[in-house]
Parts: sequence; C-alpha cells; structure tokens
Amino acid sequence: MKKDSKTKIASVYASALYDAAEEKKAVDKVYADILILQKLADEEKDFLKYFSNPLWSKDSKKSALKEIAAKIKISNETLNCLDVIADNNRFAELKLILEGFVHLYYQKHGIAEVEVSSVKPLSASQNKKLIAELEAKIGKKVVAKYVLAPELLGGLRIKYGSNMIDDSIMGKLNRLEIMMKGGQ
Repeated sequence: MKKDSKTKIASVYASALYDAAEEKKAVDKVYADILILQKLADEEKDFLKYFSNPLWSKDSKKSALKEIAAKIKISNETLNCLDVIADNNRFAELKLILEGFVHLYYQKHGIAEVEVSSVKPLSASQNKKLIAELEAKIGKKVVAKYVLAPELLGGLRIKYGSNMIDDSIMGKLNRLEIMMKGGQ
C-alpha cells in the first residue's frame, strides 16, 4: 500500500524527532511531551489551524510556541522539533508527526498497539482484565485504543498487527451465515 505524501513527510519528521531525542537521551521525556501535544491538538481545535496559517510569520509562531512550551512544560528537544516544523510550514501535518513518533516509540520499546472495538465503553475492571489477557497472549506490553462501534451489537473486535479477534455478535452472525450458505 502506498503512503501519501503527508504521511511520508510526517514519518520523516517523526523519525528525526525520535533520533534527536535518542541522541540527547530524552526519549521518554519527548514521548511524554508528545502525549501532551496530542491532547492539546485534540482539545484545542484552533491550535493546529492557528499554527498552520501561512499569513502568520514563522518568528511569531516560534515565539508563541516558546510561550506554550513554558506553560505546558515541554522539553527543549520537543520545542526544537516544533521550531523546525514551523520553519518548514509543516503544522498541517503535526498530528501525523505526533502519531508517527508514538508508533515509533511503541515499536522500539516492544509495545503492541491494539484497537478494541465495542458497543459501549469497557469498565475499569473489564479493561484491566482484557489488557492482562492480551499481554499474556501477545507476549508484549499492550496499549489499547478504544473505538465505539454500535454495529457490532455486542462483544469485542480486537485488532493488533495483522491479526484480528472478532468475538462480536455481528461477527458470529456473519460466520453463521457463511456456514449456512455452505461456505467455509
């Protein structure tokens, strides 16, 4: 599958940020910064729009970034990367860059990313039990991303890597339909 140009650009920036953080022995700090920036970008919808505006000068963007960095207490390594992103007018790809860094962090730290789809949110005890079972099955620490999917009707659909466990009612109904039609 071909990556589009924005994804390629984001991947290059994410790798460069990871390499710079590794060189400075600040990977965990930058990872924590990235999580803060992701939350900020999700909660403050105008954040990315504001910094992506080509009419706003690079120096003004950098000055504002420095102020924001001080308020949310992000590291100099992360701020330096944001400055490069500002210099190259790449704020439109910031979310992809942050996601790319997180994926890279997980890969390098042996953490499996799992997508869990369910009809309703899991309780804290269900979540804890699911994570423990997935970690035992996969043999790695697991980070789960939850997706609400009412079309499942009940149960869970779990995706990790190229694997999928479909224990949803819709999945069971689909398998039953295939069996009744004489399929495999």
